[in-house]
Amino acid sequence: MKSNVSTDRLSIADLNLGDRTELGKYTISTDDIVTFARQWDPQFFHIDEERAVTDGYFGGIIASGIQTLAIFQRLSVKSFIQNLNVIGGAGIDGLQFRRPVRPGDTLTGSIVIKDIQIQSDRGRALVAYTGELINQNAEPVLVLTISAYVQMRTT
Repeated sequence: MKSNVSTDRLSIADLNLGDRTELGKYTISTDDIVTFARQWDPQFFHIDEERAVTDGYFGGIIASGIQTLAIFQRLSVKSFIQNLNVIGGAGIDGLQFRRPVRPGDTLTGSIVIKDIQIQSDRGRALVAYTGELINQNAEPVLVLTISAYVQMRTT
């Protein structure tokens, strides 16, 4: 599906409720999972392939949820957020890890504008969007709603 949002620098006036942006793709490898987890989430089911098979609930190594969230962020920035003058994040609601991400999975997804609260006296808007990552089988692996402050363009 195509985005109905332009890829040029956007202003708040360019955003509409329901605008949908398709994310790019990211295929995750065992090395990606282990390298990330060794630094940020060193639980055995992320870093020890043998033990993940014998003792892990999922029968093999899986990506950290934090890594899955980071992949979502990267894809969102590259496909949409970099086109805005973002001031900073305001929060994440409803974060759910729906199923494990495994080596070889190809993740993609979309974001949809859910709410726009103009704060013209502060030169910004609070933009909320829902997001979803799915694997190559179209199974959701992550869902969430993110809010971020976006600077309003003056021209």
